[in-house]
Parts: sequence; structure tokens; C-alpha cells
Amino acid sequence: MVLKKRAQELRNEINIHNIQYYVHDNPIISDSEYDQLLNELIQIEKNNPELITLDSPTQRVGSTPLSEFNTIEHSLPMLSLANAMNDDEIFDFDKQVKKILNTENEIEYTCEPKLDGLAVELVYENGIFNHGSTRGNGYIGEDITQNLKSIKSIPLKLNDENPPSKLEIRGEVFINHKDFEKLNQSQLNLGKQPFANPRNCAAGSLRQLDSKITAQRPLKINCYALGLISQTQFERHSDFLKQLPKWGFPVNNLIKTGINSEFLIQYKNKIENLRDDLDYDIDGVVFKVNSIIHQNKLGNRSKNPRWAIAGKFKSRQATTIINNIFPSVGRTGAVTPVAKLKPVNIGGVLVSNATLHNQDEIDKKDIRIGDTVIIQRAGDVIPEVVKVILEKRNKDTKKYNLPNSCPECNSIVLKPDDEAVSRCQNFYCPAQIKGRLKHFVAKPCMNIDGFGKKLVNQLVDENLIQDFSDIFKLKLEDIQKLERQGKKSALNIIRSIQLAKNTNLSRFIHGLGIRNVGEHASKLLEEKFQSIDNLFQAQYNDFVNIHEIGDVMAESLFKYFSSKENQTLIKKSILLGIKFKQIKSLSSEKFTNLTFVFTGSLSRLKRSDAKNIVEKNGGKVTSSISKKTDFLIFGEKAGSKLKKAKKIGISIISESDFIKMSK
Repeated sequence: MVLKKRAQELRNEINIHNIQYYVHDNPIISDSEYDQLLNELIQIEKNNPELITLDSPTQRVGSTPLSEFNTIEHSLPMLSLANAMNDDEIFDFDKQVKKILNTENEIEYTCEPKLDGLAVELVYENGIFNHGSTRGNGYIGEDITQNLKSIKSIPLKLNDENPPSKLEIRGEVFINHKDFEKLNQSQLNLGKQPFANPRNCAAGSLRQLDSKITAQRPLKINCYALGLISQTQFERHSDFLKQLPKWGFPVNNLIKTGINSEFLIQYKNKIENLRDDLDYDIDGVVFKVNSIIHQNKLGNRSKNPRWAIAGKFKSRQATTIINNIFPSVGRTGAVTPVAKLKPVNIGGVLVSNATLHNQDEIDKKDIRIGDTVIIQRAGDVIPEVVKVILEKRNKDTKKYNLPNSCPECNSIVLKPDDEAVSRCQNFYCPAQIKGRLKHFVAKPCMNIDGFGKKLVNQLVDENLIQDFSDIFKLKLEDIQKLERQGKKSALNIIRSIQLAKNTNLSRFIHGLGIRNVGEHASKLLEEKFQSIDNLFQAQYNDFVNIHEIGDVMAESLFKYFSSKENQTLIKKSILLGIKFKQIKSLSSEKFTNLTFVFTGSLSRLKRSDAKNIVEKNGGKVTSSISKKTDFLIFGEKAGSKLKKAKKIGISIISESDFIKMSK
């Protein structure tokens, strides 16, 4: 009992010192004193392994490397943010918020730097860190629990005597500049390659299968958002941010709260001016409507919330020379001019190519081979040419024009009247075939492991595949005879193809590469049509009537699925073994045959997320009260629906009770 008590005392004391050091940047003991406490706990647990607990600081590093990462579905989607690239777009965001909220009052916002790291989610159950994951595609991420536990600024136990039974915290993992420089110097001293930039290093560190490697990297975290939470409620986002350090989570010290769009622009300019003085990378700022009730009322679009936006900084720029311009042909036949540059470092990334977009863009900027140009990474991501420095232009340069024939197949290249992009008109152009196949086998689509770009190029060049159905006809000897493909690697690829035959309808639809149709739209189609045969029979109106699918996408879908040639390829794939998994629309059947109505402003769930919870558990949500209604869930300022429910005897429950009921 004495040792058990002492072990718990040590765990609590070490946890307090971690919070003082990593959250408040105010250590109250020396490093050697801290090490003495930790070593004492290590010794107790080593001699008494039955005293080891999940939240013990000795358990931050796993003993056995993983063979692969599993996936975890987020309780609530981790949506990306829309971007405001200039001041006008920030003003427009504020106007749109007021319009949806139907108010002329000024809106209060929380503003924070947008760290350039890797987004993660931390899940706590009864105050103990249970698991953590990457953002992934926003809906499903990779389980990186063991690696996150190795980050000392992440508490393994909440500093709360009465913690929420469930708590989901979102944050950004990053490496600051000083630590990054030390790490790279260490790499060089060991004769190893230095890392390119802090972000890539942080992301790569979190994806190590051996958490011992992750533990050696100087990773930090700043927390900034809430997922699901039980019991505790917050009226404002700023209240939640103030609670985070009390629980033991680090938050950024530059977060401010203010009113109106002028404040947003002042904050953005201030942080942008500080950017080069910070010890960590940021690529913008984030503005969030502070009121949680307003956030819930504003809701989400398909990919991002309406109540938040990222204010992007002016792009990082550099000067270099265009050595050449070459046309690149994509999977849809788009012929894009690409500038081959004298390599230049922009924001820690070595840039050697830049997109020139299209012929109109080349003409407008008068871009020529040999020009000295200013390059920027637009949104700090895609390199592009900003302008030509005409004073440095050689006299013998000539205007550049895209070829009239495809550089890959020599077919005619045309620019449709309603588009800025020129396109190769040959559907069977080798570059288009390769592009379509690379898309089909990619991770968000069919996810055929080991089937990379080089293999696609080899198979097409050897005339072994021409369309996606041909992939499922490949034999071991077809791959084995290719250059640098031994029996073992060929066998692995064949196994991957066999595994990929059992897939989701949404993945398959996404892999088809239908113009204007992405991952999210593919999921909408799967939910709506349920089978490939239903898609074959669908008319234009069936597509356009789906929420979030507009005229252009509906036209693309109808044209694709009504094509006999496309239907033949899909049917051929099915005959070759493609099977679609049964669509799991229900998490459980606990709400089957039950009808729910929501009224008032929910404080912990967005209305769309609450509806999703009901539907995933087999229930139905309606907008009006009737005798067929089973439950009314009420929030703040509930109105006439609450009175009517009481009058006709409908079961009335609070938002908190609904969350408990759904677990």
C-alpha cells in the first residue's frame, strides 16, 4: 500500500511539473530534480509491475514497434477551413456570418495563428488519454496513439478531479525552429541527411511505426478545438480555450478575442508582421465566431464550417530564372504549361517547377523561356510565377505558345470556348490513360498498395493495361517480366490487387475520375444510390436533386453513367472480381423506428451532427412535432415546439441526455 500510494504521488507530481513546464513555460524545479522524481517512479514500477497505470509518465514510449497503423473514425468530422486570401474576402466572411445569423450587430471572433504542422485529435475517457489520431481525410484518420503519448506536452491524465467522461481535443503538432536546427545538426553529426523543413519532419515523426524514434524528436503541440464532450458545456470558444491549460493542454499565447471585421484584419496584419520573429512556422491566422450557439446556427458546408475561416498571408516569394517551359498532359486531357526553374528555396522548400496555368495566363504575364521571374508558393503550397522582371529580359527571347498538337500522342489540342484550359482531344492518349490509372489506384480511391506511378507507366508502355478493368486481369508473369520487378514484389502487387477487389462503392466511384466529382460527392452518391446498377439507370434530375450536387456535376455524372462504353468497363471489372461492400449506414439500430425533433440552440452539438447521430443509429429527424414524434431534444430558447410536445405528451429530453442516450 505504501509503494502504491508513493507511485500515485509521483505520477501526480510529475504531471503538475509537466503542466508548469510545457503549458505555462514556468518550471518550478530543476531538470535534475525532475529526473530524480521520474527515476524513482521508474524503479518502483520496475520492481512492482502491477502498479503500472495507463497514465504513468513511464508509459509514454511503447516497447514494441507496430507493423502498420490502424484507422480511427472521428466522432465528429475534422473539417478543413475555407481560405480568405485578401482583406475583401475577410469582409465578405463577416458579412455572410451576419446574413445567416440575420443580425446587424457586430460579431465577436476568436483569432489565433494558424500553425504549419500536423492536425491531430486526442481522446480522453474519464480523464485518461485513451487514443489519438491524425486528421486523415477529415472523417477517418490513422491511429497514432503510441506516438502521441511520447510527446511530453500532451497530458496522459487531465488535471481535473471531476473530468468529463469523454473529451475530444484537436490540436497541431509542430517543431519549433530552434529545436529543428539542433535536430538537423545532430543528423549531420551522425552522417545522416538533414530534414527539409519542420512541418515535414513533424509529420514524418508522427508516422513512425516505432514510437522510440518519435520520442527522440522535439515535437510540441498547441490545442485549439473541441470535438465531442460530455457533461461540460461552453458558451464561447474563448471559454473553452481558457479551460485547456487548466486541464493541462498547451495553447498559443497569441490568441485574441475581438469584435468586427476591422479587428480581424488588424490581427492578421499584426501576426503577419510578427511571422519572421516567431520560433515556429505559421501560414496564416484563423478566425472563429466566438459564440458556440452562433457556431451551431451557422453550421457546416460539405468540407468546411461556415463559422470559421483561415486568413492566408502574402505568399513567400523568391527570384529565379525560367530555364524551359514544357506542356504537361493530365488525366482529363488538360495541357498545362509548366516552367522548369533554376532551383530556388522558398520557405524551406526547394522549388524547381512552377505551374503557368494556361495560355491566357502566359500571355497576360508575357512569360518567356530565359526570363527572370518572381516565384511564390501560393497559399504557401503551389509554386507559381507572380511576374516577370522585364528589366532583366534578354533581347532574343520569344513569346511562348502551347503546341497545337499533344506532346504525348500528337493529336489535336483545342481550347473549348467556355474554358481557359486547352485539352488533348484523344481519349486514348497515353498520358491521359496513365493519369486516369494513377488516380484509380491512389490511396483515396482503390488504394492498391505498391501500384505506384512507375508501375503504371511500365504497364501502359508495355501495352499490358489500357483502362482500369485491365488491372484486374493482370497475372504474376505480366508484372514479373517488367524491368526491376522481381517475383516477390510482383507477388505483393498481385495480392494488393486481389485485396482491392473488395471495396466501397464510393471509393470505386471516386477512382473512375469523373470530371468535377471528388471524394465527398462519391460518398453522397453511395448513400443515395446504394448500387452501381442504380447509377446506370439514374437520370439527370436524380443527380441534380441531391443536396450539394449542382448542374455541372450532375451533367458529368449523367453523361458518364449513361455511357454504354463506361458501363461495359465497370461490368467487366465486376466480372473480374470487383465486389462492393455492404453499405454500413448504421452505427447501431438503437434508434430504429424512432423519430426525433430538435428545437432551440444546441450548445455542444451542431444541428447537422446531431441529425447525423440519429440517422447513423437508424432513427429519423423531422422538422415538426406530431403524434408520430418519439423524442423532442431541446436547447436554449426553445419555442412553440416545446409547448406542443408537452401538450401532446411527447418525451422531452435535454441535449446532454440525448448525447448520453446515443452512446
